Amino acid sequence: MSARIYQRPKNAMQSGKARTSDWLLEFEQSEARRPDPLMGWTGSGDTQVQVTLKFASVDEAKAYADKHGIEAHVIPTPPKRLKLQSYADNFK
Repeated sequence: MSARIYQRPKNAMQSGKARTSDWLLEFEQSEARRPDPLMGWTGSGDTQVQVTLKFASVDEAKAYADKHGIEAHVIPTPPKRLKLQSYADNFK
């Protein structure tokens, strides 16, 4: 069983930064999805994909994964860049 640990990015549609400080542990898909013959929806028998665990820090998420024998890899958060610009720059 493998998982990934990452920090949720900021929502591009809003200026707020709510829920961006949490670290998430999501399980990776272990079984291929296949279409349902009756309805045509795609799905699989793998229910771990539906589970998302929240942690306050990356260390807590790593400790949880180690304790439960989950092979997890951490996706680092990209550095935040500020684009400082004045209002007058829009008219140059």
